Amino acid sequence: MPEKLHPNIEKVAAALREHGVSGEIVVFPQATPTAATAAAQLGCEVGAIANSLVFDADGEPLLVLTSGAHRVDTGLVAETIGAAEVRRATPELVRAATGQPIGGVAPIGHPAPIRTLVDTWLKAHEVVWAAAGHPHSVFPTSYDELLRITGGVPAEVA
Repeated sequence: MPEKLHPNIEKVAAALREHGVSGEIVVFPQATPTAATAAAQLGCEVGAIANSLVFDADGEPLLVLTSGAHRVDTGLVAETIGAAEVRRATPELVRAATGQPIGGVAPIGHPAPIRTLVDTWLKAHEVVWAAAGHPHSVFPTSYDELLRITGGVPAEVA
């Protein structure tokens, strides 16, 4: 890991320590903004990447941690949470809700807790990789740990 980390990565690292997460953040020399690029860098299946996607659910941010092998079905998610409409959040909403850029949104380390759904397909992987607050960073975790640290709800999202 580089000596000086981006402030977002430092914030996520602190949140991980607070939650007792032992996995170390990995920082890549190049951005890994997609599940496919992250999986290629890590040498793992794309399904083991937990994409942190922010949606606008009736005007409120909703974080969906989905397997990199999936595309989120916004209709299914809306039905699951009882929302009239769920749509992709604007970059401005993502930044306001998480303090992090698209392509690097971590499951934790946000200014305030965000309602979170965790894709049940992620439990098929012993190790799940999630972004660590910046497009150059990820950390290893597990499905159960993601549920615990985010307060997320297990859900089928695809």
